[in-house]
Amino acid sequence: MKENLKLRGIVTAILRDKDGNVKQEQTIDNLVVTGGLGFITDRMQGAGTGVISHMGVGTTNTAPATGNTALVAEVGTRATVTASRVTTTTANDTAQYVSTFTAGNATGALVEAGLFNASTGPLMVSRVVFAVINKGASDSLDITWKIQLTAA
Repeated sequence: MKENLKLRGIVTAILRDKDGNVKQEQTIDNLVVTGGLGFITDRMQGAGTGVISHMGVGTTNTAPATGNTALVAEVGTRATVTASRVTTTTANDTAQYVSTFTAGNATGALVEAGLFNASTGPLMVSRVVFAVINKGASDSLDITWKIQLTAA
């Protein structure tokens, strides 16, 4: 019997104005980078450091590559995540991470995001680039990041 596992990431970003009205929304597939794959296998063995705890955003849309270890041009302060296991079935299992970049944090023309195990520095688990989100000083940005493991 041969079993194939597949790892997939899905990112949803929602930009809201100061009154909470949705200004922009997009959903994008992401890349789990080499460091993220190592992080996952280390955690399966009870090794490694920290859990996924933060998201960061940046302003450079260089295409994601498996060797990425950081965002290209990170801005603002990383946002903490709320983590949950949202799907558990015989076909797939999904972990979900949710963060909010509040008003005044990480403003500008945002085009990249990363999922990390610390508030600064490494380890980046996953990276995505997306169509520009112009986050003004009074806007907030909600990001939901799902990592899905399926038995293909």
